Amino acid sequence: MLQPERRTLVMDDIRRRITSRALVAGDKLPSIRGCAARLGVSPSTVVEAYDLLVAEGLIQARRSAGFFVADKPQPFAVAETGPLLEREVDPLWVARQSLDTGEDVPKPGCGWLPADWMPAASLRKAMRAMASADIDVLTNYGSAKGEIGLRRHLSRRLHDQGLVAEPDQVLLTGSGSQALDLICRMLLRPGDTVLVDDPCYFNFQALLRAHQVTIVGVTYTPNGPDLEQFEAALKEHNPRLYLTNSALHNPTGATISAPVAHRLLSLATAHDLVVIEDDIFVEFEPDISPRLATMDGLERVLRIGSFSKTLSASFRCGYIAARPDWIEALTDLQVATNFSGPSPMVAGLLHTVLTDGSYRKHMEALKSRLTVCRSEAISQLGKLRVSPWVIPRGGFHLWCELPDGQDAAELARSALQEGLVLAPGNVFSVSQSMGSFMRFNVSQMRDPSCYAVLERLLDGSERK
Repeated sequence: MLQPERRTLVMDDIRRRITSRALVAGDKLPSIRGCAARLGVSPSTVVEAYDLLVAEGLIQARRSAGFFVADKPQPFAVAETGPLLEREVDPLWVARQSLDTGEDVPKPGCGWLPADWMPAASLRKAMRAMASADIDVLTNYGSAKGEIGLRRHLSRRLHDQGLVAEPDQVLLTGSGSQALDLICRMLLRPGDTVLVDDPCYFNFQALLRAHQVTIVGVTYTPNGPDLEQFEAALKEHNPRLYLTNSALHNPTGATISAPVAHRLLSLATAHDLVVIEDDIFVEFEPDISPRLATMDGLERVLRIGSFSKTLSASFRCGYIAARPDWIEALTDLQVATNFSGPSPMVAGLLHTVLTDGSYRKHMEALKSRLTVCRSEAISQLGKLRVSPWVIPRGGFHLWCELPDGQDAAELARSALQEGLVLAPGNVFSVSQSMGSFMRFNVSQMRDPSCYAVLERLLDGSERK
């Protein structure tokens, strides 16, 4: 490595520590000899790098004391808070590829249904009705907890699923992600530890990194988290939170069993662990499976969800069901960070669509359609020797292992060059141990070109 490259290595390391808040204003930088030993460069290289950072104003030199982070605001970069990953397996990059790529590009790696599967007629009808709503609905802020009609409806639906949550125990939020963010703001401080499944939904990791916490993964099995690892992690790390999907787990499609759920809650009680249960896929189940929130009665489990998978990702609205004292604290946080609940127009529109008599038929049609797509995808992928880890009870994800341990990140990189967005396994893995896995969205694989590209790329990988 040339001298300028070594100097850049040191400077990038210090910048990363500052932008991730590992070093904050006033903190002393590592000693010149310590930094040199850690990065494998000479002390003179570190001196040059530190002098350049001083010239940039990023750090300050104090005579006989060393170098310190400058006392001025520095931007926070979420991407710098986790391990340095190839962009193809970085959660933020994969999310941005799915969001920013044009609609004409096949996206088996995205996490939503095709637009033409959504209930457009019902949405348009509700929008026309909203045009004649009271002027207050069209112009005012939403209430602090969100529109009462939608909260009452959610309360009834939760009751039907076995979870007792009165309307005042339901808080509407700007989205499911905002629901999780509010809970993290309420319960976490930088440096706390959070348990997640390994693998888990990739944006869980991205959001938790933004809260500057330590993320510990627990292996996920076809019946839920590995309880032996789970208990060991509780004893070793003393985590504050555990974040999971109980049913139609993202990305694996697995569903927690009742014995595992009961034991998990016993461990959570013994170790004073709070659980966040993201139940965004509940509507896709053929029948209700075990739920942590229901078994716990919302004592230490908070349930979150949204409507982005079933109705519209454009009309952003999520919710939290929790015990009353937590809902009050979360409502205050929502006012502090967003001033009010979600738009009353959005909440009213969603309430109308959910209660106009068409929603049940819409969901039944979706589930039937996904059953067909899942069967076709399993068959087509099987011809390529791509095998599902489990056969999900519903939903639209297939967690698959590539043949012969092929590198999913390399496959995703090559596929993107051919206009195909994929989601490689290590995007979802805290331990980066899922390199030969891929998550497929069966609803986004109707175009035969998806399988043609996969076949060509898999064959090419085998020949290397």
